[in-house]
Order: sequence, then structure tokens, then C-alpha cells
Amino acid sequence: MHLLGNMLFLWIFGNNVEDTLGRFRFVVFYLGAGVAAAALQTVVTLGWGAPGDPAIPNVGASGAIAGVLGAYIVLHPGGIVLTWIAPIFIVPVPAFLYLGIWFVFQLVAGSSSFVAPEESGGVAYFAHIGGFVFGLATVRLFTPRSPRGVPRSSW
Repeated sequence: MHLLGNMLFLWIFGNNVEDTLGRFRFVVFYLGAGVAAAALQTVVTLGWGAPGDPAIPNVGASGAIAGVLGAYIVLHPGGIVLTWIAPIFIVPVPAFLYLGIWFVFQLVAGSSSFVAPEESGGVAYFAHIGGFVFGLATVRLFTPRSPRGVPRSSW
């Protein structure tokens, strides 16, 4: 389910971020988000994890995808996500709200993993947090500038 969720989020949000950044910048950004995600998870694991935790490998792309989610909020703050609520209801939800709730869930679940690490199900919540914050903080550095001779919109 985690893998399917990652792929769904990458499909929904990633194409818009890639369209804005361009392919090359998107790949560099995505890899940077993955590094930032792994770095935060490593710091948390080494600083507060159980003695055997550093021996558990961090595998996956969740943190990099979380970076894409953070970038989406910055680049497309008015975006709308069609969300499946019940067996037959699809509701438009502001992406800012949807991803904000997702981020709060990561913070709560990551914080509770300090108290009951066995309840985390092997999910690296701090990788999600690190990637998301990286996306929020750095995506503008990866956004292409207007070509010469083309005035920037004042909007």
C-alpha cells in the first residue's frame, strides 16, 4: 500500500512540478529531496533510535516524493485535488489543505514513533518530513527564470 500511495502521489503531483521545473531541473530537485530526506531520517535514527536501528536500511523514494509534494504547494498554491471520500463520493479539495493535513499526519506519526517505534510499521516518517521541508524551502531555486526579453508578470 505504501508503494502504491507513493506512485499515486508522484503521478498526481509530480507531473505538474516537472512541467514547471523542466525535466533536468526536476530530476536534480528530486534527487536533492531524496538526499535531504535520508539525511533527516539518519539524524533522527542515530540521535534517538534504538541501538539496532542504524542497522536497518532506508530503502524507498518516499522522502523524494514528499519533496515533490512540498514543491507543489509552493508552485501551485491554488491547486485542487479530487479526493475519494467514500465508495461513491469524489470531492474537490484544495491541494494546500490536502497536503497540509498529510504533513501534519507525518509530524504526529513521526513524533509518536519516539514513544512506540514498533507502531510505525517501518515507515520513515522523518524522511517524509525532511523531503517535504526541502521541497518547500528550495523549489524556487530550481524554478527557471523568464527568458531574456520576456517581461515577468507582475502577478
